[in-house]
Amino acid sequence: MLDARLLKLPIASHQHCHTHHQIVVGVRGEAALSVDGTGSELDTWKACLVPTEARHDYWGNHQNHVLVINIDPLAPAVSTPAHADYERMARLFEKPRTLQMDSRLQGLVQFAAGEFDRSPGNLTMHGHLAASILYCMADRLTDGNAVSSSRHSLCPETIQRYIGANLHRKVTVQELAREACLSVSRFHEVFREVLGTTPHQFLLQARLNQAVKLLASTSLPVSEISYRVGFSSQSALTNALRKHKGTTPSKLQVNDNVA
Repeated sequence: MLDARLLKLPIASHQHCHTHHQIVVGVRGEAALSVDGTGSELDTWKACLVPTEARHDYWGNHQNHVLVINIDPLAPAVSTPAHADYERMARLFEKPRTLQMDSRLQGLVQFAAGEFDRSPGNLTMHGHLAASILYCMADRLTDGNAVSSSRHSLCPETIQRYIGANLHRKVTVQELAREACLSVSRFHEVFREVLGTTPHQFLLQARLNQAVKLLASTSLPVSEISYRVGFSSQSALTNALRKHKGTTPSKLQVNDNVA
């Protein structure tokens, strides 16, 4: 009835079709999926819905992982109580489509993927988590709350890439809004709705996360790392790490040396 698994898509494209409905959700990295000739980029905020018999091909980069949920449209039997649930799910597959997930649904997908990875043999748990994702998608479509791609939507992957490429300097909200093709006021509103935080806090966490990565994996001086991630000084980075991460550069570097 319901089969769900965590997969890595091949780098070379592969075309096929199947006799069951399928949902492909981005978990890590980037991938692409083309259904009946219509292509869609697949990142960690998007889900592609592939109806039965739709021809599709897919490929991904080296880091990609996707959560694939397969649904047999012929099961369970019509005579069973569970059939009503599957009838409700059928509206998801009226046509091929790409859903832009909100922060709650994206969080559920990431949680489920983590549990799949933690316990790959627990197929019963996989099925329950996959069913929860399906119900949440169906509810959003029914209520009209599924965020579709449009000029009013926000692509988190685009913002993350822009911030990652510009961590070494001051990045303003006006810049991010332009990158998203939104007004500053609309950008603030959509950003908080989609990511559950403010642009300022998101940018700060991106700087700190990169600083932690560099401190733990390189021998660069703290002053150099401070510059690379956009802090005005070594002391500014130290204070921010202490306040928001509960640690200091020296502790991170000592832990790395011990390991």
